[in-house]
Amino acid sequence: MSRLYKFLDLEEVNRPFMADIRSALDRVALSGRYVGGPEVETFERMLADMTGTRHAVGVSNGLDALRMIFRALILLGRLQPGDEVLVPANTYIASVLAVTDAGLRPVPVDIDAYTSNMTAGAVMRAIGPRTRAVLPVHLYGRACWDDELKEIISENNLIVVEDNAQAIGAVATSAGLISSSCHTGALGHAAAFSFYPTKNVGALGDAGAVTTCDDELAAAVRALSNYGSDRRYHNIYAGFNCRLDPLQAAVLCVKLPHTDDVNASRQAVADTYLRHISNPLVELPAPSKDGNCVWHQFVVRTAMRDSFREYLAANGVQTDINYPVPPHLQPCYAESMAAVSAPVAELMSQRLLCLPVSACTSVDDAVEISAIINRYSEK
Repeated sequence: MSRLYKFLDLEEVNRPFMADIRSALDRVALSGRYVGGPEVETFERMLADMTGTRHAVGVSNGLDALRMIFRALILLGRLQPGDEVLVPANTYIASVLAVTDAGLRPVPVDIDAYTSNMTAGAVMRAIGPRTRAVLPVHLYGRACWDDELKEIISENNLIVVEDNAQAIGAVATSAGLISSSCHTGALGHAAAFSFYPTKNVGALGDAGAVTTCDDELAAAVRALSNYGSDRRYHNIYAGFNCRLDPLQAAVLCVKLPHTDDVNASRQAVADTYLRHISNPLVELPAPSKDGNCVWHQFVVRTAMRDSFREYLAANGVQTDINYPVPPHLQPCYAESMAAVSAPVAELMSQRLLCLPVSACTSVDDAVEISAIINRYSEK
């Protein structure tokens, strides 16, 4: 094996930013302000401006971002315990954990194999008398939003909470319900971001954020994430400690301005795969349309995933699987979701494989990986 095509190497990903990151960390260390403060405030302004929303609230991670949104919607009386939230059946379990944490009922919706996202038609079929909200997950970096989905949501007066953990910088084909922005993170009533280190824009640890154009919702999320406090020693909610660390905020202030460049690099690699992979045993994802996918993952599908993955590994190509088990089949939900039927999501989980697409992969690498894939044959 002459070459190793890394799936992800975070030291390599962060190397171009490291001098500025060190300077930012020193600035925080010397400031004497280690909770909240100007670094967090600057990051929040930058993220709100990027998405076209009025508010961004930094929180501890992506799961807590979702948790704070749903908890706030409950406290504000916009959702009630037992209300149903439609979620895609193939999402990461964090999307579902946030729903059940708030006492709401997740209803998994099957997905389209080509885009990996739930469709407007599937959402329409899943709406029942207790449906109050939809959680579009912009999975693998692809915006789950179009005119048809927007119309169905509007007609049924549903609350939209975006899971934007994987799609920072993506642009949908339609504007949001409230905002005129087409950026993911501004399409619904609120959105959750994750800045886990492996994301397109990653911190050096856990970090997350909530964006919204709703003043009341933003204030509730901010209070909930800070012990339920709206000012010092005055707690209006029984809250949590889910604040964004200023060290992580400082790192994100360095990396956030480079979002478009990072996503463009991933787009170039994805475009190369789409042009060069031509193996009938390997199904390709839908291409990006006007920036609606930022390629957090480049996911191919094959009925012979195990042997295909072994073949790639033997030829130096590292891969990953996101995600091998849908939430409704996980042990913690297997009983409560025993009646769920999501055949496409379940089949996808058995066939999908993620190819290298990060800053560790060049266009030339993608050409070579494509040639390796094209030589794969059924044994």
